[in-house]
Amino acid sequence: MSTVGPVTPGSSVSLKIKPSQPGIPLFGCVGSVHIQRLLTKDTNPGEGHLKKYKDCLRCITDGDPVLSQTSQTSKGQPLITLTPNYLCIQCNATLTEKGRKRHSDDTSHRYFVESRTGTVFCQLCNDFIWDPTLEEMRILKFGTGMFQGARKRKHEDIFTELPKESISTVLANTIEASCRVSGIRGIYNMGSTCYINVILQCIVNNPLLRNWYLGCNHQSSECSVKACMSCSMDIMFQEFYSQESTGGFCAAQVLACFWLSKRKAYEELASNNEQDAHEFLTFLAEELHEINSGSRQPGGSLLTPKKPKNSRDGSCTCIIHQTFYGKSQSVITCQKCHRNKTSVQAFMDLSLAIDDLPKYGTNGPASTLQRRLEEEFKKPEICEYNCECGSTKARKVTSIKSLPNVLCIQFKRFKQTSNGALKLSTNVSFPLKLEMLPYTNRSQEKASRNSPLALGCTYELQSVVVHVGELKKGHYVSYSRVGNQWFKFNDHKVTLAMKSEVLSAEAYMLFYVIHSLA
Repeated sequence: MSTVGPVTPGSSVSLKIKPSQPGIPLFGCVGSVHIQRLLTKDTNPGEGHLKKYKDCLRCITDGDPVLSQTSQTSKGQPLITLTPNYLCIQCNATLTEKGRKRHSDDTSHRYFVESRTGTVFCQLCNDFIWDPTLEEMRILKFGTGMFQGARKRKHEDIFTELPKESISTVLANTIEASCRVSGIRGIYNMGSTCYINVILQCIVNNPLLRNWYLGCNHQSSECSVKACMSCSMDIMFQEFYSQESTGGFCAAQVLACFWLSKRKAYEELASNNEQDAHEFLTFLAEELHEINSGSRQPGGSLLTPKKPKNSRDGSCTCIIHQTFYGKSQSVITCQKCHRNKTSVQAFMDLSLAIDDLPKYGTNGPASTLQRRLEEEFKKPEICEYNCECGSTKARKVTSIKSLPNVLCIQFKRFKQTSNGALKLSTNVSFPLKLEMLPYTNRSQEKASRNSPLALGCTYELQSVVVHVGELKKGHYVSYSRVGNQWFKFNDHKVTLAMKSEVLSAEAYMLFYVIHSLA
């Protein structure tokens, strides 16, 4: 196993950002007369509402990121949103964009602090406003974490008219508000397609595939393959990472390519019924491998596979193999003559059995992902083997010979029995950081935690796919991490998620990214 960290197949490119739209500028109105009237009403000029503005900035910069993104519904229930919220300067309310207008109509409160940038929105102006005192506080707080650099102003200093040069500078340097995290959008359900949506979300938030497609390694404008799934992926990545929309994405092209695919093994998937997300991932990986390895001609039919280039061990070098594929090694030892036979096999994911574990809600001990891996890769099993010495008894030990850049793990939650198919609701905990060295063929080597060998086998959790409900009436949702923040994807609905929520989920599939790329 190589001790050198994997290299990202591609690098991202600079993307063009659309010009500002009406109502979105960071600084819409310079020197708003409305905010001047508000600060003038204070008994101690400027202190009352300035203090409240400071409290709002502290909530945004010093508190839990989820706090400023949490508002209340009309029924008083907490609501965590992805788009910016608004903190009222005149009371303690935190509101959504729609709730801001209702709150203003009901209470006559007109001034709100945007939860991402700390800028002030005036409901009377219906735009963001700029005030020198408030802006100085905001810059100091976001830049240094303190307000100490802001000098106290006299009442008349606060409302001194800005020189024309300053106004021109402000307007010339107006930027768009940071209203969302790049690449975060929901995907519309087009009729029992949630199993497709969760896999697409995991693909979009995969750093290797993201960099590869944004690095123009497959351009839909130059491709002549009919119903090309890779073109659909390219368009999807561009839509997610270069557009300003926070609305849901319609994956119609992906669905069309899926239905038009000529893969006989997946014909049953192309229907209006709920299907298996893992099967769709397998289909998608095979389709993208076939296209990006050059084994499909423009007309859509298959060519004889070409010999891979730049591959020492004969494996494919396409982006799918670089991302998901590893190798397992099985050693069969004869119990009589102790002769060994070694075989190596490629894998795209690890499927782990969980049918011997207790269900959720029982008093049995919760199993862990690490224990499942030990059962698969460290525990010897007795097998039948026809050895040259005449013995038929042998011992088999399986380990991982080569780890992938992105490790996909599937728990076998769906089981076929004599009474039909059933879903296994079992308790399997999984970590945010996964050490895979103990399950490799180099597990006996002594390596410190920070050694190149250990770091090359350390993974960070990137995405989780969850199947909710019964086998035939269930629904798929997923979680993905962007930086240190987790998001929950429920078709077109996207919400912030806590780590505790992710780790307590009844996971069906896990995606771990190698530490050097996470």
